[in-house]
Amino acid sequence: MASVTVTDELVDIRFTGWERIWTGRERLAVPVDGVRHAVLVADPLRLARGGRRGVVVSGYLKIGVWGLFGGPRQLVAARRGEPGLHLVLDQAATGGRFDEVVLSDPAAPRVADAIARAMAARA
Repeated sequence: MASVTVTDELVDIRFTGWERIWTGRERLAVPVDGVRHAVLVADPLRLARGGRRGVVVSGYLKIGVWGLFGGPRQLVAARRGEPGLHLVLDQAATGGRFDEVVLSDPAAPRVADAIARAMAARA
């Protein structure tokens, strides 16, 4: 499961071995200034939409890149039964690669609060 570390300047997401295969990356680091909106979600699986490059186990997990043929481009690592985090990004902050990140994380409430505090401190 992906791990998220938040500092005053950076949201650092690191993916596990299997997630790396499907997301095509070990990590995504986004400046706090590049996060437009961060919200806690109860069912992150529902947020992934559009064409994809990744893996889906229906009703259980989604890992990869969604929105390949239009709509927001999403980096997804979500599992059933875990709270999630939905980040809406300034695409330039990710080098033009992603508009959104959707993650499952048991610590999602704490991470969402940390991002909100970091965003408020930068305002």
